[in-house]
Amino acid sequence: MRVLSIDPAIRNTGYAVIEGDHRSARALEYGTLSLKDSLLQSACLLEIHRHVLSLIDKWHPDELAIEGIIYVQSHRTAITMGSARAATVIAAADRNVPIMEYPPRCAKLAVVGRGNAQKEQVAFMVRALLNLSETPAPDAADALAIGFAHLAATDPLRASLFAKRRYI
Repeated sequence: MRVLSIDPAIRNTGYAVIEGDHRSARALEYGTLSLKDSLLQSACLLEIHRHVLSLIDKWHPDELAIEGIIYVQSHRTAITMGSARAATVIAAADRNVPIMEYPPRCAKLAVVGRGNAQKEQVAFMVRALLNLSETPAPDAADALAIGFAHLAATDPLRASLFAKRRYI
């Protein structure tokens, strides 16, 4: 299975393309789409949409895994994150790519074994699990963790850990 995974944010969207299954996975591409503070939010959303479309067209993923929105410090932050998420969902829907949503806790649980792991722990573990030569930046690491969680969810022995995932 090939999965495109996204950690949505208006200025720094993490992305990853992972291939394999719950026993063996490898990262084909990962990074962070970083957008300037001077760009209007509408321009950022368009760039996120275009970037996700280009990744889909390049890698032809079987599915897209995206981090679900959690309520953080403010409504404004949640709405902004939701907008970035929507740009991604629309791109995947445009290309008929099935979309699976994962709460952040599931991604952390899949790679670290604890749902409340710190970002540094997530980055360290995705490096180890995917045999990466370097520790990825935080947003890219989160996207890699979401993709790994999607592959791990296919493991019948771990399926109950991912009860909160859902197709959207």
